[in-house]
Amino acid sequence: MSKEKLLEIARTYMEKIGFGKQPYLVYQHHDAGHPHIHLVSIKVRPEGSRIDMNNIGRNQSEQARKAIEKEFGLVSAEAQKKQEQYRLTPVSAPKVMYGKSQTKMAIQNVLEAVLNQYRYSSLPELNAVLKQYNVMAERGGENSRVYQHNGLLYRILNADGIPIGIPIKASTFYNQPTLKFLEEKFKENEAKRMPHKSRVKNAIDIFLTGKRVTLQDLIKALEKQGIHVALRQNDTGLIYGITYVDRQTKCVFNGSVLGKQYSAKAIQQHCQQKTVPEQKLPPHSVQEPTGLQPQATAFDAETKAHPNTLLITAPFKEIENLLDNLMQPEYGSDYLPYQLKMKRKKRRRKNLNNNQ
Repeated sequence: MSKEKLLEIARTYMEKIGFGKQPYLVYQHHDAGHPHIHLVSIKVRPEGSRIDMNNIGRNQSEQARKAIEKEFGLVSAEAQKKQEQYRLTPVSAPKVMYGKSQTKMAIQNVLEAVLNQYRYSSLPELNAVLKQYNVMAERGGENSRVYQHNGLLYRILNADGIPIGIPIKASTFYNQPTLKFLEEKFKENEAKRMPHKSRVKNAIDIFLTGKRVTLQDLIKALEKQGIHVALRQNDTGLIYGITYVDRQTKCVFNGSVLGKQYSAKAIQQHCQQKTVPEQKLPPHSVQEPTGLQPQATAFDAETKAHPNTLLITAPFKEIENLLDNLMQPEYGSDYLPYQLKMKRKKRRRKNLNNNQ
Protein backbone atom coordinates (compact mmCIF):
# COMPACT_ATOMS: atom_id res chain seq x y z
CA MET A 1 0.00 0.00 0.00
CA SER A 2 1.06 3.57 -0.55
CA LYS A 3 2.03 5.79 2.37
CA GLU A 4 -1.00 7.96 1.72
CA LYS A 5 -3.37 5.01 2.07
CA LEU A 6 -1.61 3.80 5.22
CA LEU A 7 -1.91 7.26 6.79
CA GLU A 8 -5.61 7.37 5.90
CA ILE A 9 -6.16 3.95 7.53
CA ALA A 10 -4.26 5.12 10.62
CA ARG A 11 -6.33 8.34 10.89
CA THR A 12 -9.60 6.40 10.53
CA TYR A 13 -8.53 3.85 13.14
CA MET A 14 -7.52 6.49 15.69
CA GLU A 15 -10.87 8.28 15.29
CA LYS A 16 -12.89 5.08 15.77
CA ILE A 17 -11.09 4.12 19.00
CA GLY A 18 -11.48 7.64 20.48
CA PHE A 19 -7.99 9.01 19.82
CA GLY A 20 -8.80 11.17 16.79
CA LYS A 21 -7.98 14.45 18.60
CA GLN A 22 -4.89 13.08 20.32
CA PRO A 23 -1.36 13.64 19.00
CA TYR A 24 0.08 10.43 17.56
CA LEU A 25 3.00 9.15 15.52
CA VAL A 26 2.94 6.59 12.69
CA TYR A 27 5.96 4.32 12.12
CA GLN A 28 6.28 2.14 9.04
CA HIS A 29 8.35 -1.06 9.41
CA HIS A 30 9.82 -3.43 6.82
CA ASP A 31 11.64 -5.76 9.24
CA ALA A 32 9.29 -8.70 8.65
CA GLY A 33 7.59 -10.47 5.76
CA HIS A 34 4.45 -8.39 6.27
CA PRO A 35 5.13 -4.61 6.07
CA HIS A 36 3.19 -2.88 8.81
CA ILE A 37 2.78 0.33 10.78
CA HIS A 38 2.92 1.13 14.51
CA LEU A 39 0.81 3.83 16.15
CA VAL A 40 2.05 5.67 19.26
CA SER A 41 -0.12 8.09 21.24
CA ILE A 42 -0.96 9.24 24.79
CA LYS A 43 -4.10 8.63 26.83
CA VAL A 44 -4.30 12.08 28.51
CA ARG A 45 -6.50 14.74 26.88
CA PRO A 46 -5.38 18.40 26.55
CA GLU A 47 -7.50 19.42 29.59
CA GLY A 48 -5.90 16.69 31.73
CA SER A 49 -8.65 14.06 31.71
CA ARG A 50 -7.78 10.43 31.06
CA ILE A 51 -9.05 8.33 28.15
CA ASP A 52 -10.47 5.06 29.44
CA MET A 53 -8.38 2.15 28.06
CA ASN A 54 -10.34 -0.63 29.75
CA ASN A 55 -11.10 -3.39 27.19
CA ILE A 56 -10.26 -1.01 24.34
CA GLY A 57 -8.76 -3.86 22.33
CA ARG A 58 -11.85 -6.08 22.56
CA ASN A 59 -14.40 -3.30 22.14
CA GLN A 60 -13.30 -0.18 20.24
CA SER A 61 -10.30 -1.65 18.42
CA GLU A 62 -12.07 -4.83 17.29
CA GLN A 63 -15.05 -2.88 15.93
CA ALA A 64 -12.75 -0.37 14.22
CA ARG A 65 -10.76 -3.15 12.57
CA LYS A 66 -13.89 -4.79 11.10
CA ALA A 67 -15.18 -1.45 9.77
CA ILE A 68 -11.80 -0.57 8.21
CA GLU A 69 -11.56 -3.95 6.46
CA LYS A 70 -14.85 -3.28 4.68
CA GLU A 71 -14.21 0.43 4.02
CA PHE A 72 -10.75 -0.05 2.51
CA GLY A 73 -11.33 -3.49 0.95
CA LEU A 74 -8.81 -5.32 3.15
CA VAL A 75 -8.54 -9.06 3.80
CA SER A 76 -10.85 -10.18 6.60
CA ALA A 77 -8.93 -11.38 9.66
CA GLU A 78 -11.54 -14.04 10.50
CA ALA A 79 -11.39 -15.51 7.00
CA GLN A 80 -7.61 -15.62 7.13
CA LYS A 81 -7.63 -17.47 10.49
CA LYS A 82 -10.04 -20.11 9.17
CA GLN A 83 -7.93 -20.62 6.07
CA GLU A 84 -4.81 -21.00 8.24
CA GLN A 85 -6.54 -23.49 10.54
CA TYR A 86 -7.38 -25.91 7.72
CA ARG A 87 -4.11 -25.45 5.87
CA LEU A 88 -2.42 -28.73 4.80
CA THR A 89 0.76 -29.68 6.60
CA PRO A 90 3.74 -29.19 4.27
CA VAL A 91 5.95 -32.17 3.49
CA SER A 92 9.06 -30.01 3.80
CA ALA A 93 9.68 -26.47 4.96
CA PRO A 94 12.21 -23.94 3.65
CA LYS A 95 14.74 -22.24 5.86
CA VAL A 96 13.33 -19.28 7.71
CA MET A 97 14.88 -15.96 6.68
CA TYR A 98 14.24 -13.15 9.11
CA GLY A 99 12.47 -10.24 7.43
CA LYS A 100 11.59 -12.29 4.33
CA SER A 101 8.42 -13.85 5.70
CA GLN A 102 6.05 -13.40 8.60
CA THR A 103 7.93 -14.63 11.65
CA LYS A 104 5.19 -16.57 13.39
CA MET A 105 3.87 -18.19 10.21
CA ALA A 106 7.38 -19.17 9.10
CA ILE A 107 8.13 -20.84 12.44
CA GLN A 108 4.73 -22.55 12.36
CA ASN A 109 5.52 -24.11 8.98
CA VAL A 110 8.81 -25.50 10.29
CA LEU A 111 7.21 -26.92 13.44
CA GLU A 112 4.54 -28.68 11.39
CA ALA A 113 7.21 -30.27 9.22
CA VAL A 114 9.40 -31.40 12.14
CA LEU A 115 7.51 -32.11 15.35
CA ASN A 116 5.46 -35.09 14.14
CA GLN A 117 7.86 -36.46 11.54
CA TYR A 118 11.15 -36.74 13.43
CA ARG A 119 11.94 -39.02 16.39
CA TYR A 120 13.77 -37.02 19.10
CA SER A 121 13.94 -37.55 22.86
CA SER A 122 15.33 -34.29 24.23
CA LEU A 123 15.32 -30.56 23.53
CA PRO A 124 18.93 -30.55 22.19
CA GLU A 125 18.00 -33.35 19.77
CA LEU A 126 14.95 -31.40 18.59
CA ASN A 127 17.06 -28.26 18.14
CA ALA A 128 19.52 -30.24 16.03
CA VAL A 129 16.69 -30.58 13.52
CA LEU A 130 15.12 -27.12 13.94
CA LYS A 131 18.44 -25.30 13.49
CA GLN A 132 18.67 -26.68 9.97
CA TYR A 133 15.66 -24.43 9.28
CA ASN A 134 17.10 -21.44 11.21
CA VAL A 135 14.70 -22.03 14.12
CA MET A 136 15.37 -23.02 17.73
CA ALA A 137 13.40 -23.73 20.90
CA GLU A 138 14.71 -22.39 24.20
CA ARG A 139 13.65 -22.35 27.82
CA GLY A 140 15.61 -19.26 28.79
CA GLY A 141 17.97 -18.93 31.75
CA GLU A 142 17.37 -20.89 34.95
CA ASN A 143 16.51 -17.67 36.76
CA SER A 144 14.15 -16.45 34.06
CA ARG A 145 10.40 -16.44 34.52
CA VAL A 146 9.91 -18.57 31.41
CA TYR A 147 12.15 -21.35 32.77
CA GLN A 148 10.67 -21.30 36.27
CA HIS A 149 7.14 -21.63 34.88
CA ASN A 150 8.11 -24.45 32.44
CA GLY A 151 7.61 -22.14 29.50
CA LEU A 152 9.09 -22.45 26.03
CA LEU A 153 10.06 -19.90 23.39
CA TYR A 154 10.72 -20.27 19.67
CA ARG A 155 13.19 -18.01 17.89
CA ILE A 156 14.60 -17.36 14.44
CA LEU A 157 18.35 -17.67 13.85
CA ASN A 158 20.45 -15.71 11.40
CA ALA A 159 23.01 -17.21 9.02
CA ASP A 160 25.55 -17.45 11.87
CA GLY A 161 23.15 -19.32 14.15
CA ILE A 162 22.58 -16.29 16.41
CA PRO A 163 19.00 -15.62 17.65
CA ILE A 164 17.42 -12.57 16.06
CA GLY A 165 14.08 -10.85 16.45
CA ILE A 166 11.54 -11.25 19.23
CA PRO A 167 10.96 -14.75 20.68
CA ILE A 168 7.44 -16.16 20.39
CA LYS A 169 5.75 -18.13 23.16
CA ALA A 170 4.94 -21.74 22.35
CA SER A 171 1.40 -21.33 23.67
CA THR A 172 0.56 -18.75 20.98
CA PHE A 173 0.92 -21.27 18.13
CA TYR A 174 -2.33 -22.98 17.21
CA ASN A 175 -0.93 -26.53 17.59
CA GLN A 176 0.41 -25.68 21.09
CA PRO A 177 4.04 -26.99 20.82
CA THR A 178 4.65 -26.34 24.52
CA LEU A 179 7.22 -28.02 26.78
CA LYS A 180 4.53 -30.34 28.14
CA PHE A 181 3.68 -31.39 24.59
CA LEU A 182 7.35 -32.03 23.79
CA GLU A 183 7.98 -34.06 26.94
CA GLU A 184 5.22 -36.45 25.88
CA LYS A 185 6.87 -36.68 22.46
CA PHE A 186 10.22 -37.46 24.11
CA LYS A 187 8.77 -40.53 25.85
CA GLU A 188 6.91 -41.65 22.74
CA ASN A 189 9.92 -41.33 20.44
CA GLU A 190 12.39 -43.08 22.75
CA ALA A 191 11.29 -46.57 21.73
CA LYS A 192 10.36 -45.76 18.13
CA ARG A 193 13.84 -44.65 17.14
CA MET A 194 15.83 -47.55 18.64
CA PRO A 195 15.51 -49.96 15.66
CA HIS A 196 17.29 -47.37 13.49
CA LYS A 197 20.42 -46.92 15.64
CA SER A 198 22.44 -49.45 13.66
CA ARG A 199 22.23 -47.47 10.39
CA VAL A 200 23.94 -44.44 11.93
CA LYS A 201 26.50 -46.53 13.83
CA ASN A 202 27.42 -48.57 10.76
CA ALA A 203 27.86 -45.43 8.65
CA ILE A 204 30.27 -43.99 11.21
CA ASP A 205 32.19 -47.26 11.70
CA ILE A 206 32.66 -47.88 7.98
CA PHE A 207 34.14 -44.44 7.42
CA LEU A 208 36.41 -44.33 10.48
CA THR A 209 37.87 -47.82 10.28
CA GLY A 210 41.56 -47.75 9.35
CA LYS A 211 41.55 -44.19 8.02
CA ARG A 212 43.20 -40.93 8.92
CA VAL A 213 40.32 -38.46 8.86
CA THR A 214 39.38 -35.10 10.29
CA LEU A 215 36.10 -34.21 11.94
CA GLN A 216 35.10 -32.25 8.84
CA ASP A 217 35.80 -35.30 6.68
CA LEU A 218 33.44 -37.33 8.84
CA ILE A 219 30.73 -34.65 8.68
CA LYS A 220 30.92 -34.49 4.88
CA ALA A 221 30.92 -38.28 4.50
CA LEU A 222 27.86 -38.70 6.72
CA GLU A 223 26.08 -35.87 4.91
CA LYS A 224 26.36 -37.89 1.71
CA GLN A 225 24.64 -40.75 3.54
CA GLY A 226 21.75 -38.46 4.54
CA ILE A 227 23.00 -38.05 8.12
CA HIS A 228 23.43 -34.50 9.42
CA VAL A 229 25.97 -33.93 12.20
CA ALA A 230 25.12 -31.14 14.66
CA LEU A 231 27.92 -29.98 16.97
CA ARG A 232 27.21 -28.22 20.25
CA GLN A 233 29.89 -25.68 21.15
CA ASN A 234 30.41 -23.18 23.94
CA ASP A 235 31.37 -19.53 23.50
CA THR A 236 35.06 -20.42 23.16
CA GLY A 237 34.39 -22.93 20.36
CA LEU A 238 34.91 -26.03 22.52
CA ILE A 239 32.80 -28.94 21.26
CA TYR A 240 30.96 -30.56 24.17
CA GLY A 241 28.20 -32.43 22.36
CA ILE A 242 27.38 -34.12 19.06
CA THR A 243 24.01 -35.14 17.62
CA TYR A 244 23.27 -37.21 14.52
CA VAL A 245 20.13 -36.44 12.49
CA ASP A 246 19.22 -39.24 10.10
CA ARG A 247 17.07 -37.65 7.41
CA GLN A 248 16.27 -41.03 5.88
CA THR A 249 14.76 -42.66 8.97
CA LYS A 250 13.80 -39.30 10.57
CA CYS A 251 15.54 -40.37 13.78
CA VAL A 252 17.77 -38.20 15.96
CA PHE A 253 20.46 -39.57 18.30
CA ASN A 254 22.74 -37.86 20.74
CA GLY A 255 26.24 -39.33 20.44
CA SER A 256 26.23 -40.94 23.88
CA VAL A 257 22.95 -42.72 23.08
CA LEU A 258 24.69 -44.67 20.31
CA GLY A 259 27.60 -45.55 22.60
CA LYS A 260 30.66 -43.99 24.23
CA GLN A 261 32.71 -44.39 21.04
CA TYR A 262 30.24 -42.12 19.21
CA SER A 263 30.26 -39.28 21.74
CA ALA A 264 31.80 -35.91 20.99
CA LYS A 265 34.92 -36.64 23.06
CA ALA A 266 35.56 -40.06 21.50
CA ILE A 267 34.97 -38.85 17.94
CA GLN A 268 37.36 -35.92 18.41
CA GLN A 269 40.03 -38.17 19.90
CA HIS A 270 39.71 -40.62 17.01
CA CYS A 271 39.96 -37.87 14.39
CA GLN A 272 43.05 -36.39 16.08
CA GLN A 273 44.94 -39.68 16.24
CA LYS A 274 47.56 -40.34 13.59
CA THR A 275 47.49 -43.83 12.17
CA VAL A 276 50.82 -45.71 11.82
CA PRO A 277 51.75 -46.24 8.15
CA GLU A 278 51.68 -49.85 7.06
CA GLN A 279 55.05 -51.61 6.84
CA LYS A 280 55.80 -54.22 4.23
CA LEU A 281 56.78 -57.58 5.65
CA PRO A 282 59.76 -59.53 4.26
CA PRO A 283 59.00 -62.48 1.96
CA HIS A 284 57.85 -65.72 3.66
CA SER A 285 57.37 -63.94 6.96
CA VAL A 286 54.34 -64.36 9.15
CA GLN A 287 52.81 -61.48 11.08
CA GLU A 288 51.69 -62.38 14.57
CA PRO A 289 48.02 -61.81 15.36
CA THR A 290 49.03 -59.39 18.10
CA GLY A 291 49.68 -56.78 15.42
CA LEU A 292 53.35 -56.30 16.39
CA GLN A 293 55.42 -55.06 13.47
CA PRO A 294 58.86 -56.63 12.72
CA GLN A 295 61.70 -54.26 13.43
CA ALA A 296 65.25 -54.15 12.13
CA THR A 297 67.53 -56.06 14.48
CA ALA A 298 71.03 -57.45 14.58
CA PHE A 299 69.64 -60.73 13.23
CA ASP A 300 68.84 -59.24 9.79
CA ALA A 301 72.29 -59.93 8.40
CA GLU A 302 72.22 -63.48 9.72
CA THR A 303 68.76 -63.98 8.24
CA LYS A 304 69.89 -62.90 4.80
CA ALA A 305 72.90 -65.17 4.98
CA HIS A 306 70.77 -68.16 5.95
CA PRO A 307 67.42 -68.17 4.10
CA ASN A 308 66.07 -71.00 6.25
CA THR A 309 66.41 -68.97 9.44
CA LEU A 310 63.11 -68.42 11.24
CA LEU A 311 62.09 -64.74 11.15
CA ILE A 312 60.98 -63.47 14.54
CA THR A 313 58.29 -60.81 14.27
CA ALA A 314 58.52 -59.41 17.78
CA PRO A 315 60.24 -56.21 18.98
CA PHE A 316 63.92 -56.57 19.79
CA LYS A 317 63.34 -55.68 23.45
CA GLU A 318 61.03 -58.67 23.86
CA ILE A 319 63.61 -60.94 22.22
CA GLU A 320 66.32 -59.62 24.53
CA ASN A 321 64.21 -60.30 27.62
CA LEU A 322 63.37 -63.77 26.38
CA LEU A 323 67.04 -64.61 25.80
CA ASP A 324 67.96 -63.34 29.27
CA ASN A 325 65.41 -65.65 30.83
CA LEU A 326 66.64 -68.59 28.80
CA MET A 327 70.32 -67.97 29.61
CA GLN A 328 69.83 -67.68 33.37
CA PRO A 329 71.67 -70.46 35.27
CA GLU A 330 69.54 -73.23 36.65
CA TYR A 331 70.05 -74.59 40.14
CA GLY A 332 69.71 -78.35 40.19
CA SER A 333 68.77 -78.50 43.84
CA ASP A 334 65.67 -76.51 43.07
CA TYR A 335 64.46 -79.19 40.75
CA LEU A 336 65.35 -82.35 42.79
CA PRO A 337 62.44 -84.23 44.30
CA TYR A 338 62.32 -84.40 48.04
CA GLN A 339 62.99 -88.11 48.11
CA LEU A 340 66.25 -87.68 46.20
CA LYS A 341 67.45 -84.91 48.48
CA MET A 342 67.40 -87.24 51.54
CA LYS A 343 70.70 -88.85 52.53
CA ARG A 344 70.75 -92.51 51.85
CA LYS A 345 71.34 -94.77 54.86
CA LYS A 346 74.41 -96.93 54.65
CA ARG A 347 73.60 -100.59 54.56
CA ARG A 348 75.56 -102.74 56.93
CA ARG A 349 77.58 -105.41 55.28
CA LYS A 350 76.94 -108.80 56.67
CA ASN A 351 79.85 -110.63 58.14
CA LEU A 352 80.28 -113.48 55.79
CA ASN A 353 82.64 -115.20 58.16
CA ASN A 354 80.08 -115.28 60.91
CA ASN A 355 77.45 -116.58 58.59
CA GLN A 356 79.67 -119.34 57.39
